[in-house]
Amino acid sequence: MNFSFSTAGESHGPGEVAIVHGVPAGLGILAEDVNTDLARRQQGYGRGGRQKIETDEIEFLGGVRHGRTLGSPIAMLVRNADYASWEHRMNPAPVEDPPEAITLPRPGHADLAGMQKYATDDLRNILERSSARETTARVAAGGVARKLLAEFGIRINSAVYRIGKAAMEKEAAALGVAKADSSEVRCPDPDVSEKMKAEIDEARYARDALGGEFVVVAEGCPPGLGSYVDWRDKLDAKLAAAVMSINALKGVEVGMGFEVAKRRSSEVQDEIVLEDGSIARASNRLGGLEGGMTNGEPVVVSAAMKPISTISKQLRTVDLAKGEEAKAFKERADSCAVPAAAVIGEAMVAIVLAETFLDKFGSDNMTDIRASYDAYMERISRIGKSGGS
Repeated sequence: MNFSFSTAGESHGPGEVAIVHGVPAGLGILAEDVNTDLARRQQGYGRGGRQKIETDEIEFLGGVRHGRTLGSPIAMLVRNADYASWEHRMNPAPVEDPPEAITLPRPGHADLAGMQKYATDDLRNILERSSARETTARVAAGGVARKLLAEFGIRINSAVYRIGKAAMEKEAAALGVAKADSSEVRCPDPDVSEKMKAEIDEARYARDALGGEFVVVAEGCPPGLGSYVDWRDKLDAKLAAAVMSINALKGVEVGMGFEVAKRRSSEVQDEIVLEDGSIARASNRLGGLEGGMTNGEPVVVSAAMKPISTISKQLRTVDLAKGEEAKAFKERADSCAVPAAAVIGEAMVAIVLAETFLDKFGSDNMTDIRASYDAYMERISRIGKSGGS
C-alpha cells in the first residue's frame, strides 16, 4: 500500500487516533520523535484554554517494535485528557439522561451544512469531528513522515508571515523558517512578531479572532518527485489539496503563487545555471516545482487561514429547533490559531512528500530504499557534466 494515513476520534471523545500505512520496515522511530511536533502544535500566542488542559503525547499501538518500524501499519493514540469532563456528553454507550441538543449553528463552520448532510438535529454530532482537534492526529502522522524524510536529508520548517494587518514579506519569512520557533507567533522577524501579538490582543479584547498566512519550506528534496505524465501524479496539485484540507484554510500558493500573474515570463522563471560544475538555479520563484515535479530547489508552499468561526462576539444564526433568529453557539476557542496551522501545514507537506518519495524509491524496507536513492542521486549528479546523462 502507498504511504497514506487516516484519523479517527472526536474533539472531546476518549482520544485521537492516527493510522499510517505504507511505512517501510527498519525506520528508527521513537514516541518523542512525534511528540516534539505535537507540542509545537499546541503552542502559539492566541491559543485558548484547551491547550492548558491537554498535553498531547502518542502511544504506539502497532507497527513499531523496539524502536523500529515493522512494515505494518503504524497505529498511534493521543488521549484527550479533557474527556473526563465530557464523558456523559460523549459516551459511546447510551445514557439515561441525554444532554440537550445544540441547535445554534455557527457561521463559517461545518455546523449547518453538516447537520443538513448527516440528518441530525444535534450540532454536537457535527462539531466534535469537524473541530480542528482532529489535526492532532494529522501531526502525529506527519511526524512519521518527517522522520522518514529526514533519513534522506529532507528538512521541513514553517513560518507565519501575516496575522491580520501585521505582516512581513513572504520571501523573507521563507528564508527565515529556521528561526520561527523562537517566536510566540512563529514569525522570524522579532519586530513583526510584536505587532502580530498586539493585533491578537486587540482582537481578543474585541471578543473576535484573527486569521493570517504562513509558509512551509521543504529543503533537500531531490529532483524528480512527482510526475507530469498524469494529472493525478502532479506533486504541486497533491500539496495544494493536502494543505487546503486543513481546517479554516481558504487559499494555497506554490512559490510566488498569484504574484506570477502580475509579472513577465523573464521575471518568473528560474534560470538554469552552472555552479562549480553542477546544475543549479539562479532563483526559486516557482517554489521548487516545475511540471508537477520537484526540481531540486526547496519546495515552498504558503497558505491563507481565515479567522476561526467560534468567537465570543456571537454572530447571527437561526435556532433550528425554534425556527427563529438567535446568536450562534459558542464553545472554547482560540483568538488566533495561525501559528498552530503552520505546524499542521508542515505535517501535511511531509505526508505528501513521503508518499511521492516512496513511490519513486520503493517502500519495502529502508535498506533497499537507501540503495535506490543513492543510485539515483549518483546518476543525476552526472547530468550536465561533459554531456553526461
